[in-house]
Amino acid sequence: MQHRNVPSPIVRLLGVALLTALLGLPTVAGAATEAPLQLAATLGLGEADEPGIRADTLTPLEISYTPIHPSTIDLTAPSDNLWDRIRNGYAMTNLNDDLVLHYQQWYQNRPGALRNMVERSRPYLFHIVEELEARGMPTELALLPMVESSFNPMAHSPAKASGLWQFIPATGKRFNLEQNWGQDERRDVVASTNAALDYLQTIYEMHGDWHLALASYNWGEGAVKRAVDKNEARGLPGDYASLRMPNETRHYVPKLQALKNIFGNPALVASLNLPLIPNSPYFATLEVAQPMDVKTAAHLANMSLEEFRQLNPSHNRPIIKADTAVVLPADKLEIFHHNLQNHRAPLSLWQAYTVTSPERIDQIASRLGASTAELIQANGLPGNVRLAAGSRLLVPGQGNADHLQNLLGLDSSPIIIQPEARARKGKSVRGGKSGGGKKTQATRGTNKKKTAPTRKPAAKSSKAKTAVKKPAAKAKR
Repeated sequence: MQHRNVPSPIVRLLGVALLTALLGLPTVAGAATEAPLQLAATLGLGEADEPGIRADTLTPLEISYTPIHPSTIDLTAPSDNLWDRIRNGYAMTNLNDDLVLHYQQWYQNRPGALRNMVERSRPYLFHIVEELEARGMPTELALLPMVESSFNPMAHSPAKASGLWQFIPATGKRFNLEQNWGQDERRDVVASTNAALDYLQTIYEMHGDWHLALASYNWGEGAVKRAVDKNEARGLPGDYASLRMPNETRHYVPKLQALKNIFGNPALVASLNLPLIPNSPYFATLEVAQPMDVKTAAHLANMSLEEFRQLNPSHNRPIIKADTAVVLPADKLEIFHHNLQNHRAPLSLWQAYTVTSPERIDQIASRLGASTAELIQANGLPGNVRLAAGSRLLVPGQGNADHLQNLLGLDSSPIIIQPEARARKGKSVRGGKSGGGKKTQATRGTNKKKTAPTRKPAAKSSKAKTAVKKPAAKAKR
């Protein structure tokens, strides 16, 4: 490329100065020198009056343009927010109908209840998501305990379903959840999660559709299969939306879809002020080698009894059976190990006791110097009942660990042969209080004397009187 014949800057500046002098115009040398200085100040090279900077010494500075690329999101990078991880794993077909809209609005109108439910999920949610991803299952299933139990591990339904995942006894046994006098693994966080995901995988493989699998989880796989077969026999679709089902099941999947919609929308989560859940393990597990009191385990972990039971809700009795997994916050493991190594007191203050002859709890407590209320609570009894000979109980003391272990593994204990004695109900008489025993009998006698004269004219003999009074007494009961 040829050079263009352009005058140099110095030649041009001298020409301007000469012309100004000849025409008598104000000099523009000041303006010519100020312009580069202002540019220097603009570029951050110095102030206009800064010493050492002169217009005749400035050299042209070429500033290269650096393009600004839009920020990108790396979906392969782990997020600190568990909700992001759950959203990225959504894999179920969306359900869109009026019931979904209804329940989404219902949840959004109750942000306080929704926040409480999220807080209850905090100890368990990361573990559930980990298990779902390990099995390649849709991560929105991690929200299912919100529908089932509101993430309350102690939830118990009228149908005798229990735990986060609401297993009924029969289904719990089918998936090897231990249910005995000492423990109910339907409430165990780790065991019940494994069983629930096993069950969901089984019914998904049966139907090949997650909506039908969820309907089966609520209604039973046999009932759903019969409903599908019935529709197909009539030439009707066999999908979830086309089946006839109980109202509870009809509303079941829309509830989960509504929650999926809410937590799948980061802006909505923020507007509802829902808590963030860290994408990191909340708890870890370890096994204890011998029976240990629940209170002792909580103390060794520097936890309150309530906090410990939130992670270990499966124990029916105040003792943890040996070789049982104990769930602790991840940051408490080291503390627990350290305190256990330095613990010199007995790990359990209970022992097994066998009833030798029929007795009531208060009699046993009195003989052993224990509290009746304490024995009733520790053994899960309905009150001061009478127990059969051979019944086995937990009582305060330090006995044989093997006997204690055997007791905790029993299917049922102790054996109740007579319920707690209850006061017999009576009626109030002229402001007096009803009661049992002799007072009640006296009240009944008074009533009989008052009613007898009204029945005398109709009676012909003492035998007839008795015959008339019996129906009246029966009617009162």
